[in-house]
Amino acid sequence: MYRWCSRHPVRFMLCYGWFYLCFFFLLENGVTVPDLVLHCRLDDRIPFCKYAIVPYYLWFAWILFTLVYFLLRAPRAEFWRLCLPLFAGMTISLLFCAVVPNGIYLRPRYVPGNDIFAVLVRGLYRTDTATNVFPSIHVFNSVTLDMAYQRSSCFAGRRRRLVRWGAHILDVSIILSTLLLKQHSVLDATAGLILAVALEVIAVHLDRERAPERERVPRLL
Repeated sequence: MYRWCSRHPVRFMLCYGWFYLCFFFLLENGVTVPDLVLHCRLDDRIPFCKYAIVPYYLWFAWILFTLVYFLLRAPRAEFWRLCLPLFAGMTISLLFCAVVPNGIYLRPRYVPGNDIFAVLVRGLYRTDTATNVFPSIHVFNSVTLDMAYQRSSCFAGRRRRLVRWGAHILDVSIILSTLLLKQHSVLDATAGLILAVALEVIAVHLDRERAPERERVPRLL
């Protein structure tokens, strides 16, 4: 299995994509009334903003672009260093939602207006239910991608610092969009952030354990 994945990274991503979509739609259709409703006081103080739909939808393009870029331009080790925590976290999130069906009741009853932003928000609400939100996959993926940009050799040095800062900005924008669109609670977003950091810490620990020991070369006197 390991050899097949290493030889066919595109097929691996496609297989996982089908798995994720099937699992996600099963949860969306199977969980109509959540057992756990997430809410905190801070959620009530965050205003609704239809313009946040722009960074929210940029999330999809960012994931696809980053995976393809790392596959084609980055060292293969960096590609897998991104893929494995990313897919593992998404799977953990889906499994948690399957075990503990959860949801939110934060969305506005109606989104007025006929502009493109209002239309997109209403379309989002129709296609994506307010269930299976904890932990937020939007937040988890954004933080994981951001960390990948910061450590990648493709974006090292001063010449690429604008790219790294751009990843920071896009990461924060997407996280805020989940809250401003009332798609997620602060609790969901926090859980997604914690999950991303936890998997990063685990990955760093595993990298250190697997790193070959430096050969000690005797000094010539």
